[in-house]
Amino acid sequence: MESNRIQNLKNQAISSILEAQSDEELEELRIAYLGRKGRITQLLKEIPSLSPSERKEIGQLANDAKNAIEQALADSKRAQVAKEIDIDKEWLDVTAPGKRPSVGHLHLVTEAIQEITTIFEKIGFTRVAYPEVEWDWYAFEGLNMPENHPARDEWETLYIDHLENKKYGHAVLTPHTSSGQLREMKRLGKPPIRMLNIAKCYRRQSDVSHAPMFYQFEGLVIDKGINITHLKGTLDYFAKQYFGPNRKTRIRPFHFQFTEPSIEVDVSCDICQGKGCRLCKQGWLELGGAGMVHPIVLKNGGIDPEKYTGFAFGWGVERVLMMKAGLKIDDLRLLYTNDLRFLKQF
Repeated sequence: MESNRIQNLKNQAISSILEAQSDEELEELRIAYLGRKGRITQLLKEIPSLSPSERKEIGQLANDAKNAIEQALADSKRAQVAKEIDIDKEWLDVTAPGKRPSVGHLHLVTEAIQEITTIFEKIGFTRVAYPEVEWDWYAFEGLNMPENHPARDEWETLYIDHLENKKYGHAVLTPHTSSGQLREMKRLGKPPIRMLNIAKCYRRQSDVSHAPMFYQFEGLVIDKGINITHLKGTLDYFAKQYFGPNRKTRIRPFHFQFTEPSIEVDVSCDICQGKGCRLCKQGWLELGGAGMVHPIVLKNGGIDPEKYTGFAFGWGVERVLMMKAGLKIDDLRLLYTNDLRFLKQF
């Protein structure tokens, strides 16, 4: 048995298959080559009678020929089906309603960032952006956080190995957008300042209301005569614009190193309508912190605290989004699962 014989048989079969004009012809060819008494089948039956040295080579060639013929038959049948479908499509009902293609949308967090930006731009804030990889001085030291402050612990902050600046210290993944306060003061040099900084932040936290990577939006206003009533009015304005006129907010005294006095801001939970749930626990969800910019921070930013005062606030974008009326998102981590079943709901 020669290898040329097998190759010729395969070529002859494939050529005949390509010339076939109907399913009936294809079936006749299948039987002629691959049926119980087909030529390839008979060829395979001769293999056991060969010498051991020929058996392996000829067996492999015969199997390859069989597989090639089967594939040619399958391709020709698909081509026949496609041809029949094309014939059917020659008639077109132009009055039939069309099928609309699926249309995607921006991610919920991106939509929230755009809406937040629009709300603050209406009252004079300017959107800026600062580095995600930040120096220790901007993230902590310049914000009046001493070296032993808990927020600077390596279990709280993500430090970057082998990256250090002689003047500004170690590099970190920025833990908050507050570092943008110092950069904005240094960039502008003097008030008035009305900054909105929206950026990714990183912390070692993960639960229903925290994620290792999240977004914050930071507001900073510095000018002559700025006081805490201006801060409260700004926060109330945003809450009514974003959550609606009927949602309730509250402020609580707190302590931050970079503001004095300091407050935390809560909003009534839309998930449980203030009854208490696994997200809010007691009917209120913390949105973030705020306060009057500490004089030391103003001085570190090159602003004279004797002439100017200012307020700042830093809120989580995802937390604000979760509390938007009607969304009912009770786990912040859902926003980053990339599950289309979840995303298509909105």
